Amino acid sequence: MLIFCKNRQASAVLLSLCMGLAALPALAQGQIYRCGNEYTNNPGDAKARGCRLVEGGNLTIVEGARPAPAASAANGSAAAPRARGAGERVGAAEQRARDSDARAILEAELRKAEARVAELRAEYNNGEPVKTPAEVRNPKLYQDRLTDIKATLERAEADVAGIKRELTRTEGNTGR
Repeated sequence: MLIFCKNRQASAVLLSLCMGLAALPALAQGQIYRCGNEYTNNPGDAKARGCRLVEGGNLTIVEGARPAPAASAANGSAAAPRARGAGERVGAAEQRARDSDARAILEAELRKAEARVAELRAEYNNGEPVKTPAEVRNPKLYQDRLTDIKATLERAEADVAGIKRELTRTEGNTGR
């Protein structure tokens, strides 16, 4: 901001006033402390809770919307599954339903992964994929594609093996 005054003394006063006003936002920030996932600018509270001082750039925190409490079954409405605290157990029927859902998801993923492996094996053609016209002229392109297909096939086969292991592991959980 440029201010022109005929009087040097008035110019100096205006300049110092403007500089003082410009420094106010920096003074208002203060020190910020992080306490886990919470932040505070209260040094006493931060010290009592063992919080760490946040250093560096500015910090902006936007509070998220809190979910509305679930309607109770006593009101006659269907209640949404309630959130459970750490260490709180679920009922046997609910756990069986969860296990069944997880198993269905894993089986669907296994079908997709096996289809991908079959597709890659057909393209790989026992290490001799069909050459494209560009690869006929440039053997380096063919070798690069062969290497990529082989690596992708190995990853896909490892994915299938991992999903099968997970399915085997979850079989023991269905009888709870």
